[in-house]
Amino acid sequence: MKAEYINPFLESAKIVIEQVIQIRPSTGQLGLKDIKFVENYIWIQIGLNGQMNGDIVFGLSEEVALKMVSAMMGGFVISEIDEIGRSAISELGNMISGNASTMLFNQGVRVDITPPKVIHSANAAGFAATQALTVPLIMDGIGVLDIQVLVAS
Repeated sequence: MKAEYINPFLESAKIVIEQVIQIRPSTGQLGLKDIKFVENYIWIQIGLNGQMNGDIVFGLSEEVALKMVSAMMGGFVISEIDEIGRSAISELGNMISGNASTMLFNQGVRVDITPPKVIHSANAAGFAATQALTVPLIMDGIGVLDIQVLVAS
């Protein structure tokens, strides 16, 4: 797995989060870790097809998701992840991945992305626990968004 695969997603996430949430995230430590699906956590899964095949998964606690959705809604406090909240989180993943796929294309890597799939339950994840290249984005006052890249080739 190549570390440079995560960089476009990391850069894109920083740009998109700064635009829609008005916070410039800082980058945590890049690492390789086991993916463990736990409850009270939300994942946005986006498939990658083309010169890179696999999944990119954005993971965040429900608490962080609520704060992010509230910020996306102009500060209107959201107290539960309902259909609108899932849609907002899904769109955030779509914006980040769309920008990252453009960055990859500009680097000569052709990749198509699938529509985001919001996973709100460990049982609904649909793929076995595995290892992923991961980097946390730390957002002051909000929490951490984990970017996890599972690339087959």
